[in-house]
Amino acid sequence: MTPLSIYHHFDQQADCVLFEGNCLDLLKEVPSNFVQLIVTSPPYNLGKSYEKKQNLNEYVKQQSVIINECVRVLKSSGSLCWQVGNFVDNGEIVPLDLVLFPLFNNLKLHLRNRIVWHFEHGLHASKRFSGRYEVILWFTKTEKYYFNLDPVRVPQKYPQKKYFKGPKKGQLSGNPLGKNPGDIWDIPNVKANHIEKTIHPCQFPVELIERLIISMTKEEDWVLDPFMGVGTTAIASLIHQRKSIGAEIMPEYIEIAKHRITLANQGVLKIRPMERPVYDPKTPDINIPPKKVKMEERFQIQPKLLEKRGKFKNSRGSK
Repeated sequence: MTPLSIYHHFDQQADCVLFEGNCLDLLKEVPSNFVQLIVTSPPYNLGKSYEKKQNLNEYVKQQSVIINECVRVLKSSGSLCWQVGNFVDNGEIVPLDLVLFPLFNNLKLHLRNRIVWHFEHGLHASKRFSGRYEVILWFTKTEKYYFNLDPVRVPQKYPQKKYFKGPKKGQLSGNPLGKNPGDIWDIPNVKANHIEKTIHPCQFPVELIERLIISMTKEEDWVLDPFMGVGTTAIASLIHQRKSIGAEIMPEYIEIAKHRITLANQGVLKIRPMERPVYDPKTPDINIPPKKVKMEERFQIQPKLLEKRGKFKNSRGSK
């Protein structure tokens, strides 16, 4: 059985790369046309502990450099999912998906969906309606991209509904595997009482990333998160037998990511299941408890978590 290899620099032999530092430094190590999926949520320029607030033009320029490098390392069959909310300045909001869209458009990427992620919890506004959604912009690099809908289908609203006339009379009218989940996703965000909550103030729920990973990649594909945070993308990738690359500037977040991977390897990491419905107080008995995830047997943490950097030479000539 092959143990899980976690490296602190990019190496083709790794199962997971946890890079402590600026994502641009990591991206320089990654070959062109290498990763199948890029999924991330960049800082929103709100002055959190992991970012310095800039004026909006400076922020967009910084994002442009990173996005250019991300597109370089993306495979022609790959997808890029950029999850953003709003930049807020003196109570006025600026939707970052609208601001950043021209950057992707100028790089000739193809927008497949503008996915609205809806959730019920967040800051309570007093001078405007409380914000309860964010947006995932899903782009592909070419027209020939990988996408498999079947693993992420959701239950039909009327699973036994049948055609009542015509040549298909009596047959099921819906796909027996389930229906397309659509582009509005009702997934709880990670707040104080969420089973996955860590110290990160803007943490991804695993199930949000799972849906993207299992529909846009195959086993053994590489998934990149240039703003990795506490490793949610790595967790979602590894438990589905994908390989993960991520960068994070906050050392404490890197340590949490390592710890979460270790817990998953031990089979004790708890996450919210994809199949669990949003809680409805009218039907409190309809509930699916948190599940413990475990990586496949070939994924085991080595005694020394971070390996020495290998000698793989990338397409840009660095080692």
